[in-house]
Amino acid sequence: MPFDEPPAADEQREPETGRRRLRGKRGADDPVPGSGLDPEIDDESDEEEFEPVPIRRPLALAIAGFAGLLGLGLVFGAQTSGPGARIPFALVVFGVQLLYILAWTMAMRPPALPLVAGVAVAVAAGADAAAILPQVAALGPVGYVAVAGFVVGVLGQLVRRTDRAQVTESLGATLLVVIGVVAFASLIVLSRLPIGTQAIFVCLGGSGVALVVARLTDAVLPWPRLAPQVPRGAAGVVLGAMLGTLASGVIGGYVVGFTPTSGAVVGLVAATAAVLADLGVGYSEAGRLMAGEPPTMWVARHMQGPLGGFALAAPAAYAMSVFFL
Repeated sequence: MPFDEPPAADEQREPETGRRRLRGKRGADDPVPGSGLDPEIDDESDEEEFEPVPIRRPLALAIAGFAGLLGLGLVFGAQTSGPGARIPFALVVFGVQLLYILAWTMAMRPPALPLVAGVAVAVAAGADAAAILPQVAALGPVGYVAVAGFVVGVLGQLVRRTDRAQVTESLGATLLVVIGVVAFASLIVLSRLPIGTQAIFVCLGGSGVALVVARLTDAVLPWPRLAPQVPRGAAGVVLGAMLGTLASGVIGGYVVGFTPTSGAVVGLVAATAAVLADLGVGYSEAGRLMAGEPPTMWVARHMQGPLGGFALAAPAAYAMSVFFL
C-alpha cells in the first residue's frame, strides 16, 4: 500500500531532534514564522523587526524646558492684552505661529514646501488681523481666512506639474499647518471675551504643566513603553494630564470668574488635548522613519510636539470658555 512506503530521503527525520528538513515549500503542518514553534524561523523573522528607539533623557529635558517657556510666553502675553492693546498679544501669537510653521513644515517636508510655508504665513497674518479688527469678537472671520488660504494652496498645487500622490501629500500638509495657525489665532479672539484672559491663564497654564510633567517623567521613568518605535511612556502621559488638571484647578481658585471646580474641568480638557497631541506627534514621526523617510531638521522635529499640544489646547480653551463658563 502507498501508506507503507518509506519516506523520501529528503524528508527523513533526523535522530534525536525530531525536526523535519524540507527544502521545498512550507507544508500545512510546518510551523509558521512568529508562532513560537520553531526558534530558528522566529529568529529570522525577528531580524526584520525594528529595534526599539532609545530614551534620550537630555532631549526629554530640553523638550520639557521648551514646552514650559512656550506656555509662559503665551500666558504672560495674554496678560498684556486689553481693550485698547490687542497688538502686543497678537505679536506674541504670530511669533508662535511662525515657530509652528517652521517646525511642522520642516518635519513633514511636503513636496511643495515653499508654497505650503508661504500660504501658512499669509494665513497666520490674515487670521490674526481678522481676530483683532472686527468690532465684535468672533471666530467667523478667522475661519474665512483659513478657508481662503486653503483654497489658494489648492490652486497653487494644481498649477504645479506634479503627480497626484505628491499633490495629495502637499494638500494634507497645507491643511494641517493652516489649521494649526488658525488654532493659535483663536487665542486672540478668546482674549477679547470678558473672561478670556483668565481662561487662557487657566487652560494654557494647565496645558504647560501637563506637557512639562509628561516630558520630565519620560526622562526619569519612561514606563511602560507605548510602542518600541516611540520614545514615550504611558506614565508620563497619564501623570502629565493629572497634574495639569490639578494645576488648572489651583489656578482657578485664585482667578476671578473661576472656581477650583470649573478650573479643573476646563483644565482637564485642555491638558488632555495637549498631551495627546504631543504624543500623536511622536507616533507620526515614528511612522515617517519606519516608512524610510530620512530624518529632517533635528530642532524642528522636537519642537513639533509642544507646539502641536498648545495648538490643540487653544481651541479647546475657547470652546470651554464659550460653552461651559
